[in-house]
Amino acid sequence: MAERMLKFVSVAQEQPDKRAAEARRNDFNEIYAEFVPAKAEAQASRCSQCGVPFCSVHCPLGNNIPDWLMMTAAGRMEEAYELSSATNTFPEICGRICPQDRLCEGNCVIEEGFESVTIGAVERYITDTAFDNGWVKPVKPVAERDGSVAIIGAGPGGLAAAVQLREQGYQVHVYDRYDRIGGLLMYGIPGFKLEKDIVLRRHKLLVESGIQFHLGKGIGDADGADSIAFSTLRARHDGVLIATGVYRSRDIGGPGAGLGGIVRALDYLTASNRVSLGDKVAQYDNGELNAAGKSVVVIGGGDTAMDCVRTAIRQGAKSVKCLYRRDRANMPGSVREVKNAEEEGVEFVWLAAPQAFEGEGHVTGVRAIRMKLGLPDASGRQSVEPVENSAYTLEADMVVKALGFDPEPLPTLWGQPELEVSRWGTLMVDRKTFMTSLPGVFAAGDIVRGASLVVWAIRDGRDAAAQMHAWLEELTAAQAEVAE
Repeated sequence: MAERMLKFVSVAQEQPDKRAAEARRNDFNEIYAEFVPAKAEAQASRCSQCGVPFCSVHCPLGNNIPDWLMMTAAGRMEEAYELSSATNTFPEICGRICPQDRLCEGNCVIEEGFESVTIGAVERYITDTAFDNGWVKPVKPVAERDGSVAIIGAGPGGLAAAVQLREQGYQVHVYDRYDRIGGLLMYGIPGFKLEKDIVLRRHKLLVESGIQFHLGKGIGDADGADSIAFSTLRARHDGVLIATGVYRSRDIGGPGAGLGGIVRALDYLTASNRVSLGDKVAQYDNGELNAAGKSVVVIGGGDTAMDCVRTAIRQGAKSVKCLYRRDRANMPGSVREVKNAEEEGVEFVWLAAPQAFEGEGHVTGVRAIRMKLGLPDASGRQSVEPVENSAYTLEADMVVKALGFDPEPLPTLWGQPELEVSRWGTLMVDRKTFMTSLPGVFAAGDIVRGASLVVWAIRDGRDAAAQMHAWLEELTAAQAEVAE
């Protein structure tokens, strides 16, 4: 099979066809077409099959990338899927939204000038092909167990854990305050990066696997019509996994910060995604969370900011600017996303930070000051300093704050003061076992590590499930000894 590989010297890097910017500005469909089989095989054959696969090393899931690239190049697609799904619970999602330019593809060792293998596009192709051919099957445990587990949060971390625990035969119950599964996959990430049919397709498979979902059911300190007390949950199940993610938006102060027209990124993206799903959203209909015809300024430089600026373009904004205090090289968002945004008409205002918001009752402008990069700080990242007498105003009818997310105060909300948190508000866990300060209560994903990537949530969910399984088996064995 080796003769099929190392084709990077003769085959150029090629992504799937990308729709023209003018066309994709008008809808929320994914911007990349599917690979045709011949193209996917050709791109997979570019892999150099290196002895130390840095693509796998820098993948949080440790995906067997060279192996499934080799299978794809040989047209052995069912085997490629088996390899891909062995380490990744949702490869069709990671292939679409992972920042491959910072992870696997960014660490490809193909010689400079030949460009990396298009790993993400091939991963997406493998799993979509598997779904099309019926190779993706519901989980069927070898034997059912009497024990039940509760998972709080139907985002990628919680769902990954649910699959792993269901494979072990546990009765798995997933609780989520939203009416659909997916968390940010459904309501935070726009359709042009991840069409919602992809998430709904996976939901159907999880239900067929026997995972039970309790949607529209939040967790609180007391039982209610649309909530359940955390204490009730612990009493009902043998083990609990907290995988809520982090949803409290970071804010920005300064004069005028309370003006109308200044909105949070998650509120804005959730409204847009709900409208795309056919829901009625009053704040969208009245214009509060709708950028149509407006001069929009998005503050922030991460992937959420990129989602916001590209959403505003599709909603028909008059102009869209992204205000970021560092330069392009220091931007945390995906390089690929920045390029896509620029193609679609977004203007990036580098090295600028907001000082105040102008307007009476409703925002009319953002008072910004120019910044310059200083010396590296303790983390090695360059600090930023304001340039004296450099303030200016950007016109804005709508300002979107995309400054990142912090954890909600779960111990207070759930009436569990003994649930230990870090100084950042994330849950404290034993790093080996994923168990919190409460016996039998585990935690994984962003609620432990802070806002991070979907692929890390999947990794944490899988690892936490393995530790929960080990703990539950020990508990069952101990109970059996007592019974004797």
